[in-house]
Amino acid sequence: MNEMQRLLEVMVSLRDPDHGCPWDKQQSFATILPYTLEEVYEVAEAIDQKDMTALREELGDLLFQIVFYAQMAKEAGEFDFDDIAAEISEKLVQRHPHVFADADIGSAEAQTHAWEKHKERERHSKAAAQQRAASVLDNVPVALPGLMRAMKLQRRAARVGFDWPDIEPVLDKIEEELAEVREVLVEGGDQERMQHEVGDLIFACVNLGRHAGIDPEVAMRGVNARFESRFRRVESLAAEQNQTLSEMPLEEMDKLWDQAKAEEAATRE
Repeated sequence: MNEMQRLLEVMVSLRDPDHGCPWDKQQSFATILPYTLEEVYEVAEAIDQKDMTALREELGDLLFQIVFYAQMAKEAGEFDFDDIAAEISEKLVQRHPHVFADADIGSAEAQTHAWEKHKERERHSKAAAQQRAASVLDNVPVALPGLMRAMKLQRRAARVGFDWPDIEPVLDKIEEELAEVREVLVEGGDQERMQHEVGDLIFACVNLGRHAGIDPEVAMRGVNARFESRFRRVESLAAEQNQTLSEMPLEEMDKLWDQAKAEEAATRE
């Protein structure tokens, strides 16, 4: 028995109506989804930290999520793990004719272009089956994290020419959106309008990242990590002075923040 088959049989046992795990038996597609999303982020964290041991473990956890869905679908008479594997195998073969057929694609750039053309045909076929007009924005999952989805929407729109030619107009747009945020504040800070304008500002910043070749989701993970590291150091420095941050003036906290940043910079030199 190979390890994949063993995992599938473990899942069958966990869902066994008579002898299975009470928790596993009561789960559904909807209740498992939050765990799946969590596992994806844990995979990302392991990659960010270049921790191969953790990555192996987290990929196993993610694979288990897929096996879980497959078992529940099999019980419902919808599909099973073999169906999942067969469908993705067929899709990959169709999308790589230069590997599995006689198409001539000589570079990674050409492959990317061919891949996108194939996906475009798939979107048109799906739209036709649903009796609606296809859109270049079709199949960008709504459940994606906001920054990631904004990036994908912008990239899709750019394919048909809906994009600025260089980065300067993007910077101008950010300044325009920031001015509109300031305007809302001056006029009393209506929360609904503020949410709208802050969203526009963030969307423009995502566009800046795209034009600069920076993935905004990766950039945010980086800044979150730096903020956490520096803030924990600020807490530590305050404790060394027998102080708590809640009782410390902002000016003093700023000094500790600057110290934490300086220490961080020194470790990189």
